[in-house]
Amino acid sequence: MRPNKLIVALDVDNTQKARELVSALRGIAGMFKIGMQLFTAAGPTLVREIISSGERVFLDLKYHDIPNTVALAGVEATRLGVSIFNIHATGGSEMMLRTAESVSECAATEGLSRPLVIAVTVLTSANEVVVNEVGFASTPAELVPRLASLAEASGMDGVVASPLEVSIVRSVVKRPDFVVVTPGVRPAGAARFDQKRVTTPRDAILAGADYVVVGRPILEAPDPAQAAQQILDEMELSEANRVMI
Repeated sequence: MRPNKLIVALDVDNTQKARELVSALRGIAGMFKIGMQLFTAAGPTLVREIISSGERVFLDLKYHDIPNTVALAGVEATRLGVSIFNIHATGGSEMMLRTAESVSECAATEGLSRPLVIAVTVLTSANEVVVNEVGFASTPAELVPRLASLAEASGMDGVVASPLEVSIVRSVVKRPDFVVVTPGVRPAGAARFDQKRVTTPRDAILAGADYVVVGRPILEAPDPAQAAQQILDEMELSEANRVMI
């Protein structure tokens, strides 16, 4: 049985809404993403609650600080029991190395499951204008592989990258277990909102994504469970076709 590659983003502002979505999407979503908004509103208690109910959590807080601070935050994420958490690749190699080492040490010493630590490359809301604005003289397509290679060399388990750059990441990182998580995934015809570099669930899977993150097209649907199931069906069909190819 293939792993469920759908991560549903719980981009809501309170615990009750999150609980309702987890209940409605149980058995459909492979994992739930808790980002800055919900974590700020509900804190680690909700993370523990969702994990205790048997679900998996991707903690999407995009840590970016001095190496010691991020490493210690990674230790606490490990103790929470999350399956994945992320840090910014632009924090540099020392920050990534220290975090990977601290997480591995914590998991081994305390007998915990080690979460995947993945590095954010370029946000899907950023285009060439934004990348240049913050000081990178390159396009996202040029910057992403550079950051992905740095992440691999710095002990990361994978990266967060736009679905448009999945194949580029695969071309520079040859490790078969290197995980690529792709936000910015929208079903055909869905609104892009503030995302700029997007594609469909089908195309993301065909490009080689390990997980796709979908939020508003599911959360704002009249029937979130039905919307999620349709996306999952599309992804599973695409995965079957990719394997056959």
